[in-house]
Amino acid sequence: MTKIKQRKTMFLENNENKSSLIEKKSDSQSFKVKPNAISDSFNIAILLFLYTLQGVPLGLSAAIPIIMQKKHITYKEQAQFSFATWPFSLKLLWAPIVDSIFYAKFGRRKTWLVPVQYLIGLFLLFLGMNINEWLVFTENPNTIFLTIMFFCLNFLAATQDIAVDGWALTMLRKENVGYASTCNSVGQTLGVFLGYVVFITFESASFCNKWFRTTETPDGILTLQSFLYFWGVIFMIATTLVAVFKHEKDHSLEHDRLNIVQTYKLLGNIMKLPSVKTLSLILLTAKIGFSAVDAVSSLKIIDKGVPKDDIAMIGILLIPLQIVLPILISKYTTGSKPMNVYLKSIPYRLMIGILIALLVYFTPSFINQDGHISMLYYILVMSTFFLHQLTLYSMFVAVMAFFARISDPKIGGTNMTLLNTLTNLGTAWVNTAALWMTEYLTYKQCSSDELNLCTSNAETEACESSHGKCDITIDGFYVETVVCTIFGVLWYRYFSKIINQLQTKDLKHWHVNAKKYSLL
Repeated sequence: MTKIKQRKTMFLENNENKSSLIEKKSDSQSFKVKPNAISDSFNIAILLFLYTLQGVPLGLSAAIPIIMQKKHITYKEQAQFSFATWPFSLKLLWAPIVDSIFYAKFGRRKTWLVPVQYLIGLFLLFLGMNINEWLVFTENPNTIFLTIMFFCLNFLAATQDIAVDGWALTMLRKENVGYASTCNSVGQTLGVFLGYVVFITFESASFCNKWFRTTETPDGILTLQSFLYFWGVIFMIATTLVAVFKHEKDHSLEHDRLNIVQTYKLLGNIMKLPSVKTLSLILLTAKIGFSAVDAVSSLKIIDKGVPKDDIAMIGILLIPLQIVLPILISKYTTGSKPMNVYLKSIPYRLMIGILIALLVYFTPSFINQDGHISMLYYILVMSTFFLHQLTLYSMFVAVMAFFARISDPKIGGTNMTLLNTLTNLGTAWVNTAALWMTEYLTYKQCSSDELNLCTSNAETEACESSHGKCDITIDGFYVETVVCTIFGVLWYRYFSKIINQLQTKDLKHWHVNAKKYSLL
């Protein structure tokens, strides 16, 4: 019996070694084959469509703070609402469930994609029924309640993201898997554009009166309620089309299916890999240097007197750039060292952040007493935002291409979600912290009472009742910008060599053997 067991063990080990050699050979061959988007054009179009739908809730979540800013919400309350986008940073907690439980005949990814997108559609319709009462027609919106509502919406969108990320690895050919990051970037950008820029622009009465009407009216073409209704219906129709007409083929997983416990064990072992530990530290700290400018600058510009419609118009003008950039950048990120683009972009992004902070500081100088803003100012804003987007998308596409290259297709949903979650968490926590700290680093003083520092609502009301005004003596935004930029420079000097080393590592440093877990 002992000899039989030994032979069986040797047989399994030999087969395992042979299969791993075949996988390594196929992986190396796939890198030699040049990417060909035409051969995968239909699948690329579907991925773009799905990522676009995913971007709409994100765009709406970005538009809500702009509406809230008009109601004199504090930066602390803005920081509270920023938690609504955190599901994209926490989706790793339920990604193994999405990867493990599915109905094979319907499709591993469609099992989750279809019902989740139907739920998003229903949730948008539900929000549309109540948003006027909760936000539009009240001067004191309940920030915590709105945060919970949009947190739920983004939870559903994040679950859809898990399914789409995993599907992208098997939907595309191996030589074209680098295009998954391009689909992600372009699709999400288009979705955010539709959910944020289009809504903010056409909801504005002044913009619509200026460009689309001969007679002025007090309302825009769109309302938040009608916009939510529209996208609720779109999600319902689009999901039905995907469910009926797009069939999923994922035969490679038929013999390696893992249950939930095994998937979580596998995830735990992926996170224990030295390479993944190092990459995690990098992703969680990489955006500290840019956080003040990324999270606060647009709100500061609005505070200084620039209409939100103009900010939205700049966003519209930048959209073609945001769509074309990932496509152009993908030429340099589909190879074996996509992180070269990532590293080259960091110094420029730090310098551009300083320029944006200076632009925010001098904004009042470009506004005359009648509120008219110099055309030179808009040219400067466009130029700096253009350069900022160039560096931002270069980093995003590069890191997504790197994720696609090192992820194991056998556990694609979990593997990609782990890496994407770390990236999103690295964005979410620094942006929330930046908004929060802006409030605490800002010092004010009442113009009619030097002892009143306007640190509470009571002191602010007391200042206003004495015909005074709470003037900012130290603006926390500029303090943050200086501190974050210095940190960013030090971070770059330390981690640049480490990142170069990581992207030269063999795939065995990023993968664990899923077959061992399926035999447990």
